[in-house]
Amino acid sequence: MQFETLKARAPGPVLGIDFGTSNSAAALLGADGQLNVMPLDGLKAAMPTALFFSNETHTTLFGSQAMQAYLMGVEGRLLRSIKSLLGSKLMDEHTLVNGQSTPFFDIVTLFFKELKARCEAHVGHPIERAMLGRPVHFVDDDATRDALAQDTLGRAAQAAGFSHIDFQLEPIAAAFDFEQRVSKETIALVVDIGGGTSDFTVIRLGPERRQTRDRSSDILATTGVHLGGTDFDRLLNLSHVMPLLGHKHIGPAGRPVPNSVFFDLCTWHLIHHAYSRKNMHFARELWTSYADQALHKRLMQVLEEQHGHRILAGVEVAKIACSLSHKPAAVELEFLDQALVPFITAPSMGEALAQALDQVVQCALQCVQASGLTAVDVVYLTGGSSALQPLMDALQVAMPDATLMPGDRFGGVAAGLAYAGAVSSY
Repeated sequence: MQFETLKARAPGPVLGIDFGTSNSAAALLGADGQLNVMPLDGLKAAMPTALFFSNETHTTLFGSQAMQAYLMGVEGRLLRSIKSLLGSKLMDEHTLVNGQSTPFFDIVTLFFKELKARCEAHVGHPIERAMLGRPVHFVDDDATRDALAQDTLGRAAQAAGFSHIDFQLEPIAAAFDFEQRVSKETIALVVDIGGGTSDFTVIRLGPERRQTRDRSSDILATTGVHLGGTDFDRLLNLSHVMPLLGHKHIGPAGRPVPNSVFFDLCTWHLIHHAYSRKNMHFARELWTSYADQALHKRLMQVLEEQHGHRILAGVEVAKIACSLSHKPAAVELEFLDQALVPFITAPSMGEALAQALDQVVQCALQCVQASGLTAVDVVYLTGGSSALQPLMDALQVAMPDATLMPGDRFGGVAAGLAYAGAVSSY
């Protein structure tokens, strides 16, 4: 499945761009047919989809530099998960950065301009063509908003300087990357767990199919759900850290503390809402809902010192560490209190994410069912959160006859988009 281009095709390399909720990556095929993965973040291919607007220098930082500046306490504004705004009303709104009211659309465009500039600096020549990845659903159950999200993404890429743009579904792109390593015909379920969405494709792959331009007959089914790594971060934050600020704390009247402030603090693109004058006033008045005033004092410290992103980044780091090592990982909170050391463990992660992971697995099974098959040969895992052990365990239980194959968590989709872009040039 491939989407209509915004303009007619032009010669030149096609840059595959995986604009992710948490991380972004890019790749293209050189004239020699070799895959060229772009080092977007220093020597790293994966670049955090983050911008930091410094109040001190009035400059904009991107990727890891943006995160580091924020975590070091530089005065300014951090924006992450901007992909989550696509298709929403927030994309039409403005936000205050460096003292100026700036449309969110311009911020997305600014990120694309930086990504394009870094890629062109690496290859040494301009790049006009792009193959953009997109989830199966930007927005669940709303075709109009979904179409708007893709249109907005395309317009942002155009505004950044790309004159010719195609789209490809992210799980299909991941399948094209996996296909480079397939030695015989294989039916694969591609599981792409990104920062904001989980997408699935059942596809027929094989060495003799790689150069075929029209692969529509090989794509047997696609499904997706608007649930991904940032949702897992939010759930782990709510279960492991927010209780230290009063989440689910029972007050003197026997009722729990209102939870809206905690949900804002746990959602990347909503954290700045918690610091608004109205919400700060609301939080201060919550003291009457607390039986333990130390918890309320800690909540106010987080809000007044604007530690929301720092806490969520610590949760994300601990989630990844626990997933990869299968050992308990501490969420660093020494900036609040050195005595606070909550641990994320494999069992506690599984418990906190059980309902969300069940939704993901059910969507995967629906994809297999929609393909008309009873089983697949391989379950190919990609995306930043695909290494979660509870997820892999659940998928193996659900599909016991399939071989689970972990792929490139951050670069697989971009590589597949580059392969798709090269084939589309023929």
